[in-house]
Parts: sequence; C-alpha cells; structure tokens
Amino acid sequence: MAIPDAREKLLKKLDQKMKKAIFDYHLVEEGDRILIALSGGKDSLALTELLGRKVKIYQPRFSLLSAHVSMSNIPYQSNIEYLQQFAKQYNIPFIHRHTSFNPETDTRKSPCFLCSWYRRKALFDIAKEYNCNKIALGHHQDDILQTLLMNMTHQGAFGTMPPFLKMSKFEMTLIRPMCLITEKELKILSKMSGYLKQKKNCPYENSSSRIQMKTVIEILEKMNSQVRSNMWNSMTHIQPDYLPSIKNK
Repeated sequence: MAIPDAREKLLKKLDQKMKKAIFDYHLVEEGDRILIALSGGKDSLALTELLGRKVKIYQPRFSLLSAHVSMSNIPYQSNIEYLQQFAKQYNIPFIHRHTSFNPETDTRKSPCFLCSWYRRKALFDIAKEYNCNKIALGHHQDDILQTLLMNMTHQGAFGTMPPFLKMSKFEMTLIRPMCLITEKELKILSKMSGYLKQKKNCPYENSSSRIQMKTVIEILEKMNSQVRSNMWNSMTHIQPDYLPSIKNK
C-alpha cells in the first residue's frame, strides 16, 4: 500500500483524465443509470473506484450499479465477497450472475470471442432488468490501441473499441470512461491500493493476439516515445485525400 498522499495524487490525476473523456466523448448525461462491468481485474476495480468517487460530486447527476458475470466453463476463482464489499465502499449495489458457452458446439467464432459475447449478453440482460441505459466497461487506452492494430492486421479494417457506442440491436449504450488512462497508470494504482487479484486459469488466454500487439506497441514506443498519443490522434485525424479511394465506375 502506498502512503495516502501519493495514492490520492494519482487518483486526482486519473480523475482528471476521466473527466476529460466524459466531456470530450459525451459519456454521461443527466439522469443516466450506469451499470459497471465489474470483472474483478485491476481495470474494473479502478473503474468502480473512479466512478464511485465521481458519482458523489459530478454534474450532471447519475447513478451506479455493478455486476459480476461468472463464466461457468472457465476456471476463474472470483472472490465474490471481496467484489461486493469493494462496491459497497461507494454505496454501489452489486449483482452476481452465471453464464457459460460450449466452444465445441459453437464454432462460429473463437472461444475468446464467445466468452466475451456471452458475458456481454448477460450484462445487457442485467442492465435492462435494472433499468440501466448505459454499461461502463473497464477498457483503458492500451486496450483500444491494441484492438486498432488487431483489426488492421486480422480484419483489414481501421476501427477499434470507441469510448461511446450506441447499440441499436440491444437498445443499450456502451461507454469506456478510462479510454484516456494508460495500463501503466492502472498498474501503479492497483499496487498502491492493494487491489486483490482475482485468480484465473483460462485455457484460451495465450491464443489471443492481444499479447503480441502489446509487444508491437512497445517496439514502436522505442522508436518514438509519442507513439501512443500519435496513434490515438490518428483515429480522429483522417486525411482521406492521402488514402486509396475506389472510384465509382
């Protein structure tokens, strides 16, 4: 655990980054009821703490709910009591649900995609049940940049996980309030705060290309220390005149 002053100084820095993200991308509006996806990792714990601090003072006013979705066929060892007590510190109600998938019978996508999809579906169901209009996810800036590279490499598309995504099919909006916060900052906060690490033993984790993309960004960062901010800015600084364009025949 860090000395209180150092931890509070870091929290204030992250508060400012979240405030900027909320303002720049219009993530929160008056009367929003937001469901926090509390997986139990450092990112979702930080998201819960940062939003829990902000809900007491932030204008416009909004309310919070948290939910943890357990995947029955993945050997996670979530400490449900810890997660419940963590949310309770900020007077955030906590909900726990179970779901599962069968990778042998459902071969449409990779196991990682299926796991994410079924967890997301469970969150949608909880959000609707408790009249939430938005779901807050704990993705940080590194997650978004890695996804950008993954989509370019494997899908041939220039896109990623946006800070704000209105989903018409599920009548729900996804927000990523930590989109301007780096993973390094969250690791420091986790260590300072003594966040309890959730145990997992996912048989598919090493098959994800996200780890490789993380390495790619680290290599690029050695070439240019500003690569992360440059990659981020590139997503809103599109120069169509200098990109290939297929002309209508």
